[in-house]
Amino acid sequence: MKKAIIALEDGTCFEGRAFAGSGEFYGELVFNTSMTGYQEILTDPSYHGQIVTMTYPLIGNYGINDEDVESRGIFAQGLVVSECSRIHSNWRATKSLPEYLEENGKIGIDNVDTRAVTLHIRDKGAMKCVVSTDDLDKDSLVAKAKASAGLVGRDLATEVTCEQKYTYPEGGNSDATYRVAVVDCGIKTNQLRILNDLGCECRVYPNTTPAAEIIESIPDGIFVSNGPGDPAGAPQVTELVGKLIESKTPLFGICFGHQMLGLAMGADTFKLKFGHRGGNQPIQDLRTTKVEIASHNHGFCIDADSIDPDIAEVTHINLNDNTVAGLKHKQQPLFCVQYHPEAAPGPHDPFYLFEEFIDLMEENRK
Repeated sequence: MKKAIIALEDGTCFEGRAFAGSGEFYGELVFNTSMTGYQEILTDPSYHGQIVTMTYPLIGNYGINDEDVESRGIFAQGLVVSECSRIHSNWRATKSLPEYLEENGKIGIDNVDTRAVTLHIRDKGAMKCVVSTDDLDKDSLVAKAKASAGLVGRDLATEVTCEQKYTYPEGGNSDATYRVAVVDCGIKTNQLRILNDLGCECRVYPNTTPAAEIIESIPDGIFVSNGPGDPAGAPQVTELVGKLIESKTPLFGICFGHQMLGLAMGADTFKLKFGHRGGNQPIQDLRTTKVEIASHNHGFCIDADSIDPDIAEVTHINLNDNTVAGLKHKQQPLFCVQYHPEAAPGPHDPFYLFEEFIDLMEENRK
């Protein structure tokens, strides 16, 4: 295994070894507090442009299977762990984590003090980095990290959106009760699975699709998916969502979709110091005071002070830092959440949100 160096833009460096892949990889270094789910994390398009550090010390012990992928490939730039399991064992496993990373041309680093990495990011904030097995000169790597693009101001969502529209399930669903137009900003497959299970046929559109084309399909509801990067860096998506709001079709947004809906309603976003990434975030539904355990993956958030109280109300908050975790339009059938109800950490805590979307579509038909 090759020696590897992780160099951050502030000059901090960590050493490890490459258990998969080689070369140089750039991204924002972040941490995720989930104990499992590394396959779903790697294939979540919301991690495009990021290198993920897992805080749980042993990763890879249950291998990789064909059912738990969330997209068409690995979108995280790399994976940093304390120890990659030397063996994997699970009845569904078809290959090891190192094999999977190698096949997808991604890098995996272990023998890293991930506690030190996490504490540094928590104190200093997520930052640009480079991981390399080729250039081992730390000064050179720090300079490269400083010069790299980063996430702020970049439209990463359009980089990961589908190239052309498609229907889920493939071939359509003749028994579907509702037709849902999906704006793909980096969608996770389980969102489509759940909507299908609830009787929806989904037509998925690239986020570059004109609003008129989506509206003219006369969907029962519109869903705006999760996605990567800075929401303020995708003004054309915000404009698209604004036109979809004007159609008064029931709307539901998750994560990046939540931010897009918030921006379209006149709110602002800001970058969190180190983001929320993990499967154990406490969310309170202010309408019921109920607390649910939710999965998060975002580095940006809606600014609560920028929300127009005549247009929208905050429905959910993150109890760790009281940031906005849910919004609802006061006059139109529109709501959104910052977290991932499809990721099932509870495992069923936030599932009711999909049912609320179904109820909105049903009510709109009357």
